[in-house]
Order: sequence, then C-alpha cells, then structure tokens
Amino acid sequence: MDVLVVGAGMVGAACAYYCAAAGLRVGVVERGAVASGTTSAGEGNILMSDKEPGAELDLALLSVRLWAELGERLGADRFELHAKGGVVVARSPEAEAGLAVLAERQRACGVAAVDVGAAELARLEPHLTRDVAGGVYYPQDMQVQPMLAAAELLRAAKSLGATVHTGTSVEEFRRDRSGAVTGVRTSAGELSAHWVVNAAGTWGGEVAALAGAPVPVLPRRGFVLVTEPLPPLIRHKVYSADYVANVASDDAGLETSVVVEGTRAGTALIGASRERVGFDRRMSLPVLRKLAAQAVGLFPFLAEVNLLRSYLGFRPYCPDHLPVIGPDPRVPWLVHACGHEGAGIGLSAATGHLIAQTLTGVAPDLDLTPFRPDRFAREAVG
Repeated sequence: MDVLVVGAGMVGAACAYYCAAAGLRVGVVERGAVASGTTSAGEGNILMSDKEPGAELDLALLSVRLWAELGERLGADRFELHAKGGVVVARSPEAEAGLAVLAERQRACGVAAVDVGAAELARLEPHLTRDVAGGVYYPQDMQVQPMLAAAELLRAAKSLGATVHTGTSVEEFRRDRSGAVTGVRTSAGELSAHWVVNAAGTWGGEVAALAGAPVPVLPRRGFVLVTEPLPPLIRHKVYSADYVANVASDDAGLETSVVVEGTRAGTALIGASRERVGFDRRMSLPVLRKLAAQAVGLFPFLAEVNLLRSYLGFRPYCPDHLPVIGPDPRVPWLVHACGHEGAGIGLSAATGHLIAQTLTGVAPDLDLTPFRPDRFAREAVG
C-alpha cells in the first residue's frame, strides 16, 4: 500500500480519508476499536475562539473551511456537524478588556469575532447569568459528534479502497538498510507501506519512540460532565474567558475553566479540566464538583438539573502547544499527525488534508515548518 495510518481516532480517520480521496492506497491499523481512544472522550470542539494568532490559528481557519465542505459532501447530519457559534463570557471589566484585545488580533487574521456587551449576551443566551461584563461572539465555531465523524470518514475512505484493521497493535517498525521505514510488524502480521503515518493521538509519543524518532507527546487528563436531556436552553458553545489562558498554560497542576453546550440529543456537556497526571484513570470527585459549580455560575438553572454521568480522556499535549505534523527528517517515510491536545477534533480535517497534499507531492496550503517533528531536538541543540 502507499500509506499506512497508525490510529483510527479523529485525526487518523481524517488522514485516511484525505489520502484515499487523493488516490493513494491506504490502510489503517488501530489497536482498539474505531475512535476508542481520546476521540471517544472529546466534546467535539471546532473552535476559532480559543486560539491566539499564529500557526495553530492558521490551521484552525483552514480546518473550519474543510469541516464545512465535509458536511456538504458527506452529510452534516450523519456526524452531527452543527455551526452553532461560540460565546466567550467575561465576568469582569478586566477580563472583557483582555478579550477585546484578543478578538481584535484574531480579526486581523480572518476570524469572525464580534464584541458584545452584557445586553447582547442576554439576547444570545437568555438563561446566562446576568453577572457578566461582556464577551465575544464567534459565529465560525462549530460542534461535531467526534465518534460519528471518525466512523463516517473511515467509511468514506473504505468506499475509496482503504482497509481498516482494528484490534491490531503495532509492535515494531520495519526499516531498510538505509534506515527508511518500510512498514510495521503488528499483532496480526506484517504490513508494508511506502509511508507510515503516526496518528496515535495521546500515544503518539510511544509510537514515535518505537519508530526511533521521539516526539514529546504527553497525556493531559480532562473530565466532562453530561446532564440529563434538557429543552434547548443553551444555544451556543459558551465558556468563560479564562478557558483561553488555560489552553495555553504550561502548568502541570489542575486547571478548570467551564465550557457549557447543548447537544442534538438534548443533554448538556460541561467541561473542561486539564491536569498532567500521566495515564491515571481514577475519577476525581473534587474536579467534578468544581466543574459543576462553575457551570452553575454561568447558567444558574443548572443547579436544579441532574447529571447522568461523567467521563475522562487524555489530550495529547506537546510542550509548545502545537501539534506534530509532517514527514520526519530523521526517519525517511515516517510521517507524524499527533499532539493536538484538546483541539484534535477541530484541527483533524486540516491535518488530514495537509498530510495528503504532502504525500502526493502537492505544495501544502500551509507552511508546516512550525509543526516539524524534529523541532524539539533542534531546540535542545540550539
């Protein structure tokens, strides 16, 4: 085959789809089930609003356009793609001023960002607390059901000739005498490929190390709460202004900044926490209580709403908060597409598209230099 994608989460599915659509012969290998890792524990965010100007925002702008195209091509309802827009809420004049500065910088990059006062917030979200100073409305922000989206993209890739091997672990990378990757040995046998794409999400660092080209992808644990089904009382993706700061933080300790949104099923999702505790899967009641309290602070009616469940996942974190995308100059024919942290769902479409362009010899729509797989090694040397 031409391309073997390691990982059948959202990013791996996007890589498989775009490579197959570009005419490449594609295989996918996944040690669990489709979308059974980080993708299964995500909220489905496709966001402009939480990104500072720079390489990641450029990637997000491309991805939003591609997600809209995927919705038209594959059927948005099949994976619950919803252009609901996002509302960032500032509780103090100081936070409002900071948001306004960020929004102005984002607008200069092509982001649709509308400054809104307290009265306009009440119109956008009638059930929002009135204890707000102002905020910013982002009409480009979208929502998707990530497990459905990954499954649909893989289904579309298979219709183009791709093969998917689930329940199959990669045990070794095969390399020729020059050190170039020629395929992998799996728990089900050997698979040969011209290119091997590391799209293993939070486990991308382990796969990279197995290939002899380490990248510092680490897990960052996050919890999400799910309410009982509700009437459509929450119209947008709504979150507090400190969410942006927490996304960019290097702090290893617990950080929580509330995000609240409704779903097509009627439930509301409440996130998001971030902490670097390795792959510790233990539930933390204090974290859940803190998220719930912050959600009630934004939407007081939630105090009377029952929670159905909570779940946790691990976001693939890189030290500079940028994903790893593109061919690895240290190991020929090895390609990376991982390390997107909590933005992997939203950035997956652009990532898959750029990988497919690169592997077919087309000049990519974005400069991949900021995402180079070897940038950490180069920084250490410098």
